[in-house]
Order: sequence, then C-alpha cells, then structure tokens
Amino acid sequence: MGRLKERFQAFVNNRWLVFVAAMWIQSCAGVGYIFGSISPVIKSSLNYNQRQLSKLGVAKDLGDSVGFLAGSLSDRLPLWGALLVGAFQNLIGYGWVWLIVTGRAPVLPLWAMCILIFVGNNGETYFNTAALVSCVQNFPKSRGPVVGILKGFAGLSGAILTQIYTMINFPDQASLIFMIAVGPAMVVIALMFIIRPVGGHRQVRPSDGLSFTFIYSVCLLLAAYLMGVMLLEDLVSVSHTLVTIFTVILFFLLITPIIVPIALSFSEEPRDPVEEVLLPKSEQQEAGKAEQSDQEHEVIFSEVEDEKPVEVDLLPASERQKRIAQLQAELFQAAAKGAVRVKRKRGPHRGEDFTLMQALIKADFWLIFFSLLLGSGSGLTVIDNLGQMSQSLGYDNTHIFVSMISIWNFLGRVGGGYFSEIIVRDHAYPRPVSMAVAQLVMAVGHVFFAMGWPGAMYIGTLLIGLGYGAHWAIVPAAASELFGLKKFGALYNFLTLANPAGSLVFSGVIASSIYDHEAEKQAHQHHIQLQMSGLLFSGLYGQDEVLKCEGSVCFFLTSMIMSGFCVIAAVLSMILVYRTKTVYANLYGKSRT
Repeated sequence: MGRLKERFQAFVNNRWLVFVAAMWIQSCAGVGYIFGSISPVIKSSLNYNQRQLSKLGVAKDLGDSVGFLAGSLSDRLPLWGALLVGAFQNLIGYGWVWLIVTGRAPVLPLWAMCILIFVGNNGETYFNTAALVSCVQNFPKSRGPVVGILKGFAGLSGAILTQIYTMINFPDQASLIFMIAVGPAMVVIALMFIIRPVGGHRQVRPSDGLSFTFIYSVCLLLAAYLMGVMLLEDLVSVSHTLVTIFTVILFFLLITPIIVPIALSFSEEPRDPVEEVLLPKSEQQEAGKAEQSDQEHEVIFSEVEDEKPVEVDLLPASERQKRIAQLQAELFQAAAKGAVRVKRKRGPHRGEDFTLMQALIKADFWLIFFSLLLGSGSGLTVIDNLGQMSQSLGYDNTHIFVSMISIWNFLGRVGGGYFSEIIVRDHAYPRPVSMAVAQLVMAVGHVFFAMGWPGAMYIGTLLIGLGYGAHWAIVPAAASELFGLKKFGALYNFLTLANPAGSLVFSGVIASSIYDHEAEKQAHQHHIQLQMSGLLFSGLYGQDEVLKCEGSVCFFLTSMIMSGFCVIAAVLSMILVYRTKTVYANLYGKSRT
C-alpha cells in the first residue's frame, strides 16, 4: 500500500503529467481561432457590415494578445488562481455574447460588444501564460518542442471544438458561441491544480527522447485523423451516429498522451521530484560547483562577446568556435591570476535574464516584435476573415476551411518547434532563421488567396496555417534564449501584442475598407443592371441586406499587400539572425563538441 502511495505521489508530481494537462487545456483554449465560424452568425443576427465585424475581430485579437495582467498575476498568484480568472473571463464574455445573439439579452452598442469579445478572448492569455510558464520551467532544456506542442494544441482547438459542435448537433449556429463560453471554462477548472512547476529540471531521464517521440507521433496522428474526418464530413453526407464515433475516437487520441506520465511513474522505479535532496553529499557539492561554474561561464561568455576582435565573426563556424574557446580560456586564466578583473556592463547581456524594461531598449527585441507583427499579423487577418474569403470565392461551407487552418496551424507549431530545435541543437545556428522561412512560405500563401484560382483556398489555407503556426513555436523559444526565463511571462505577453497590432492594420483598416469598397461597387453595378432591365421597383435597393462581395477581387489587393509585408518580415528576421550568431554559438556550440 505504501509503495502504491509512493508511485501515485510520483505520478502527481511528474512533469510529464503537467505537460499533458497543459496540452488538454490548450486544446480547448484557442477559442479565438474559431471566430471565423461564429462571425457570420454575429454579422447576420446584429446586421453588421464587414467593417463593424472587423472591429469585433480586432477586439478579439486584442483580448487574445493583451496579457499584461495575466503575466503579472502569474508572478503574484499561484498558477491555478490565474487559470481561474481566465475561465471566469471566458465564461462571462462569450456567455453574454450568446445571450445577445439569441435574443435573450438586449442588443448592446458596437463598442460594448467589442468589450465583451475582448473580455471573453482575454481568458486565453491566462491559459497560455500558465501552460507555457509551468512547462518551460519544467523542461528548460527542451523549450522548442514543448512550446511548439503546447501552442500547436491551442491552434488545433478550432478543429476540435468544431467537431464536438458537429457531434452535439445543436439546432442553430449561435449554440457554437454557447459551447465556447462553457466548454473551456469547465476543462480549465477541472485541471487547474495540476498546472504548476514541479522541479522538472531535476526529473531528466534517458527516456525523455522516447517520450517526446511518442508525443510527436500522437500529434501527427491527431492532425491526420482530424483532417481526414473534416474532409469526409465536407464531401459526403455523414450520419450523426458516424459523427459521434469520429468524436469518440478524437477524445481517445487526446487522452492517449497520459500514457507517458503513467508509464514513467508506475512502470519504473519512482524518483522523488526533489531529487537533489536524495543525492550523496559529494554529488550535491559537485552539483553546486557546476551551477557556480555555469554562472562564471555566463560572465566569461559576456566578456568574450565584448572583447573579441570583429574579424572573429567572419571566420568559418569551426574556426570561430576554436577562437572563441581560446579567448574564453585566456580570460579564465587571467581572471584566476587576478591579472584581469572580469566585470559586467550595466544591464544583462544577450542570453541572460532581462526584465521587460531592459528588453525594451534592445534592438533585438524590437526586431522580433516587428517581424512578428508583419508575419503573424497578416496570418491572423486571414484567420479572422476566412469565412468571408471562402464565401467570396463561392464556397458555402466555411467550417471546413476554419478546421483546416486550425490543423495546419497545429502542424506549423509542432513542426516549427521541432525543426527550429534541430537548427539550434545540431548546427548552433540562430533560431529566427526558421521564422524567416515561415514568413516566405506565408508570402506565397497570400499570393494564392489573391489569385483565387480553383483550389487556391485549400493551398492558401495550408501555407498560411503552417507559416502562422510556426511563429508561435519559434518566437517564445527565441525570446527565452535571448532574454532569459526569469521574466518570461511578461516578455512573452508583450510580444503577443504584435498580433493585434498587425491585425488592426491589415484587417481593421486595409482588408475591411477594400472589401466594403468592392462590395459597394458590385451592389451599384447590380443596381444599374436592374434599372436597365426595368426590374427594379421603387425602394427595393434601399431594403437590401448587408452588402456582400463576390469574386477574387474582394481580397486581391489586401492579399498582395500582406504578401509584400511578409517578405519584409523575413528580411527583419534575417537581420536578427546576423546579430545573434555569436549568442547561439555560445549557447549551443559546446553541446556539439
């Protein structure tokens, strides 16, 4: 009995259990990605035009990205408290919107609706912050994969919620709003006490690589399964019984990762999470010396970066590593003899712990911010307007594209974390180079949307989803590498402001203005044609419903503009790569030797 209790305690304190619970929270936390499905019912119920709907979209993006309060509370409250605040906001915001859309509450002005959407979506920032902060602290040596998988499940939540909505078979589309108000809150409240740091840096095992491989396999299987189910439901008429079976299998795949913490806790000899206490004294002393040595290394690395000749950066990678190692050894010897006094400049160096105010005066931080603004901002504009884009090209079922972009978004995040980790671990090359590749992929995707060729919606959705998703695996990991983990929550939540800032420009100003202009032109031409044919009765035009635009012209100019800005974003990312080569060589170069 005592042995079983010991194993159960090891299971509760296992970092993989925290990771799996964070995956489950993220899988229903990205309600913003389903805005493309609920926006048509809001638009028709409240008689909004595209510009008004775009303002709701910007409010949604602001809510999803303004995480100052979430970052602050995560430092002051236990993480379960921050999660509870987020669940309450999600329930109040979207719950009230559902009451208004269904006529159960009086219609509010547009500004009040924007506040409700903001409050409801702002709950996501608490979910994201709690999940990322706990898991990055528990897996400090695997930031890329952990961030990629967690952000991937957030991107996949749109497809998951859509499938659950299809199974429940609500009588109207407005019920989808009710589901995203209640569902995430219930899941978060059920899991909030599991999400916490558990000393995961002391739980490293040789089997961790195999565990990550298993998680990646489940991720790929889940994405492939959802893609197949969505295409099947779109192409053929599927009975409700079969939809229910599909959804049950989906739940099984979502639960499958729990095998990892169960296997580690019950199949192997349990290890106390406070592992350092159980070490022999000699090993504890060695661990303490190693930690002190690491701190000295950080100081020496900073000095090397300041003191090295400029020509060192121009050497080939292998020669540069040898030269930096030689300079480092010389500094160590000089400092030990007292011949040189190693001292820090004011403020931290790249790779050390920054506060938000210290990061805000660094060019590298703003390069990340503006590259993210142009890249992810354009991708978010597509996500927010996907319903209108597909309708303008003659597609009736917008849910299929919302679900597909969620799946590609998921694979982009998982793949972005995986491949960017290969770049830094195997080649000691700056992680932002993978962001530049993602932005060039998005530039091509925007061109497909602009042209409106047959099947272009499918290809454009693929490219934009992959590129946009990759941003959110790469940026948090890169920020933690360049600016440290100590204030990661605040740094991450500031960088996410790039998302609504880009959406405000691309969606709130450019896309909506061009769409409404083209819709008015088409309505005017239709009006003239009816007059010429003598079929227009007095007052008929004035009673027209909300203006709609048809054809690729509706988003042609917008998509081409966003494609150009994605190319600019890639250039900014490559400037950041050039500036941080030495940092990544110092951080990861030694692991290759």
